Amino acid sequence: MNSKLKKIARTGYVAKGSVYAITGILTFLAAFNMGGQKAGKFQALEFLEKQSFGNAILIVMGIGLLCYVIWRAIQVFQDPENIGSDKKGKVKRAAFGVSALIYLALAVSAFMKVINAGGSSGSGSQSPDFMTGQVGVFIFAAIGIAVIGAGINQIKKAYTKSFLSKFDYKSISEEKRRKTIKNTGLMGLIARGVIFFILGYFFIRAAIESNTSEIKSTTDAFSFLQDSSYGQYLLGAVAAGLVCYGIYMFMMAKYRKFKA
Repeated sequence: MNSKLKKIARTGYVAKGSVYAITGILTFLAAFNMGGQKAGKFQALEFLEKQSFGNAILIVMGIGLLCYVIWRAIQVFQDPENIGSDKKGKVKRAAFGVSALIYLALAVSAFMKVINAGGSSGSGSQSPDFMTGQVGVFIFAAIGIAVIGAGINQIKKAYTKSFLSKFDYKSISEEKRRKTIKNTGLMGLIARGVIFFILGYFFIRAAIESNTSEIKSTTDAFSFLQDSSYGQYLLGAVAAGLVCYGIYMFMMAKYRKFKA
């Protein structure tokens, strides 16, 4: 794999990590009434927009997110790390494609905000017309099952510690860095798994109730946690986990090994 592609991937990991870190910090502060807000990825961009030199920050963030999109797209279509085309490989590459589309939307939103064309993102969004009715029920059920599957995969990665295979772990001599990679990856994947489970539940419940008019977001998942028993602490724990995932992405940018 050439050095330019590696730099693109590492830049993308930094941008993704920044989004997760901001999301987690803002939500953690909101959980304990210390300011902040329950924030998803798009709300993280709104936060950046309000800062000094916000437009410049958004441009840098948008470029970084585009790098992540390019990396994911290359993984899908060129398979530079030889993931393969068997059933497992196809599922993995399909997931990379979904990730590319999500972060492409985020990158476009960052650039749109710079030219004052980006609107405010709420806690949910209206479903397209074709997703209402019986078709919407099947689509929501399928999305719900897929998202819960993604959540299971996150927990599995944390349990088996398979995420460590992304690094040349034994070659990292400093124990503090090894622990940082291991602990932030573990906490981050668990937090993401919890969010995926809740989002999957939202989609399946909507399908069962034939109520597919609104698509729930990460912000709604945070509200769900906050409204439950011990909600403040659950929300704080998940938010802290998302900060950990952001740090884990920074470690990926620095220490990830690339196959082939």
